[in-house]
Amino acid sequence: MISLSGLNPQQRLAAETIEGPVLILAGAGSGKTRTLTYRIAHMVDNLEIPPSQILGVSFTNKAAKEMRERVHSLLGRRKSKGITLSTFHSLGVRILKSEITKLGYHRNFSIYDTTDQMSIIREGLKLYKADKNFDKKVVLSKIGFLKNRGISAIEFSKTRHFNEDDPYDIATETVYHFYEDKLKFYNAIDFDDILFLVVRLFKEHPEVARTWSEKYRYIMIDEYQDTNSLQFQLTLGLTLSHNNLCVVGDDDQSIYAFRGADVSNILGFESNFPGAKIVKLEENYRSVMPVLKLANEVIKVNKNRREKTLWSKKESSVVPELWLTGDTDHEAQAVVEEILKHQSEGGHLGDIAILYRSNTQVPPLEDELRMSQIPYSIIGGQKLYEKKEVKDLVAYLSVIHNPSDQMAMRRVLNVPPRGIGTATLNKFLEKSEEERIDLFETMKIHSNLAPARAKSIEEFTSLINWARETFVTQPLPQAVSLLVEKIDFFNFIDKSYDSAKQAERRRNDIMYFIDSAERFLKYRGQNATLEDFVEKILLQDSQDKRDEEDEEDDDIRKNEVTLMTLHSSKGLEFRQVYLIGMEEDTLPHKRTVKEGDDIGEERRLCYVGITRAQERLIMTYCKERELFGKKTPRHPSRFMNELMDKDFFIHKDVTSFGHLTVEEADAYKKGFFSNLRDSLDD
Repeated sequence: MISLSGLNPQQRLAAETIEGPVLILAGAGSGKTRTLTYRIAHMVDNLEIPPSQILGVSFTNKAAKEMRERVHSLLGRRKSKGITLSTFHSLGVRILKSEITKLGYHRNFSIYDTTDQMSIIREGLKLYKADKNFDKKVVLSKIGFLKNRGISAIEFSKTRHFNEDDPYDIATETVYHFYEDKLKFYNAIDFDDILFLVVRLFKEHPEVARTWSEKYRYIMIDEYQDTNSLQFQLTLGLTLSHNNLCVVGDDDQSIYAFRGADVSNILGFESNFPGAKIVKLEENYRSVMPVLKLANEVIKVNKNRREKTLWSKKESSVVPELWLTGDTDHEAQAVVEEILKHQSEGGHLGDIAILYRSNTQVPPLEDELRMSQIPYSIIGGQKLYEKKEVKDLVAYLSVIHNPSDQMAMRRVLNVPPRGIGTATLNKFLEKSEEERIDLFETMKIHSNLAPARAKSIEEFTSLINWARETFVTQPLPQAVSLLVEKIDFFNFIDKSYDSAKQAERRRNDIMYFIDSAERFLKYRGQNATLEDFVEKILLQDSQDKRDEEDEEDDDIRKNEVTLMTLHSSKGLEFRQVYLIGMEEDTLPHKRTVKEGDDIGEERRLCYVGITRAQERLIMTYCKERELFGKKTPRHPSRFMNELMDKDFFIHKDVTSFGHLTVEEADAYKKGFFSNLRDSLDD
């Protein structure tokens, strides 16, 4: 039996309330993951609910993995076997794999990435005779926007989102139709299609929704405040045959409206699911009381919110501070010198985060950190799977898995070079369209279309056939290694770069990729397939803070100052937080103020930043900031200004601080190394 005695009263109430709709309002740092995992363990071990009937949905692979590991630690792998814990998109792929034939697709569909999508958009704009006049990224973004709101190509022109006076809308309306037709012909979908098609499937075939609803009789959704209209409709479909829905979220942390998140989903939960029970988790286990008092005061000004007040047993005499600095350079100097002081006193750099509203605030900080020789990392750098050679290799795997994947086929056809140029490719594409068969089959059947290149074409099709056999008979990492060797990929990389160091980095990227296949094999076991691996790569969630391949570097990262946007910081915590640029037109952002948008989301963003701090919070604003080459006077953010005459933070003028001499900075560093030596001697 699983004991719930370690939960606080509200957490226990949430864990024990199983039947019917439940909304767990989980304030920042209130132990929601612990509550959810104990709830699942209680259902399986104490109530004997079959694990196969339990579905837990989160937004990121990282969150799903953490939930899975915690459930395993409570129940053991045998008892927890059969529980489905996944992201929305992984769940969507699972449903589509089983049901997509009802929409006219084949089961072995491909998921196209941005590069593949852009190729089709480019082709569509050429047919529209407008390739040079329109930004392909804008058109693709509009299509993604429409899909995330459940709007098809046929429906677009009839919605409020269509403006007949907007040239981009006119172009998008035409290209959207072309884009969808091409995807269907290639037996491919894009990332936005995953939920879009599941919702369409549920609407057109309600019996499918009922089948999946009966399969998952107990559903939990994390971060419910971040759900969009498609995710809400998916949830309605999954609860068609029951109302056992438990959602966890915090409307005060709803900060992703730009991604389509609809805060009304959590605010209107009772109206959508009558009879819902509301449980509030307000005890915070992360931050000291002075930080929470400030957070509560900032957020309570928002009118359209659910009432809740965070509290903690952690008292502290350290009160948040608001620093007035000179300009952006001085702001950076003041922050970095405080970090140097922290370091010289034996403090750990991994305890520190610098948060900001916009990436444009980063350059002065980077310069100061570099000059002070303080190691740092910026969350949001280029991921392994976004690098060219890795994308080439992933395209090979996509073709091997699904030879109908024309975009992947076109990417690798001449990588490494085989002398198969555009003219040759176009011949096969025309034949493919004419006979309505995929490009790979066309090349196998009609190699005589290009006599001069017939041998190259035959070698390529033989290579793919060899690879398909290899991935069946060999373990996944060995098969990837054999493919790299077969196409002489490292030699190709060496010839592609003038710099030996650059070529070495690219080769290392491929080795890291093979290592990721090895880790995937260990994680999934000997039954790990190429299909599983390709799916895992293509579903790498863009909200994850870093790839799984970077996990072995965690110890190094922990000894670095972390820089990130406020949006990226959600879900994280640090002992010491610097929230820079706490000024009007920065936070709240000038675009929100100028366009008259709801300022509530900017306030929630501020609240998220404040509640990242465990012990110490320092906020900064500038007396003046250089904008477009001119020094412009700045003013403290309204979120701080409205609290200036109260005792929630200490307001400091530090314009005389932050200009250490070289000797003073060196003294701080010497103090740090002296402390380090002392600790090693101990």
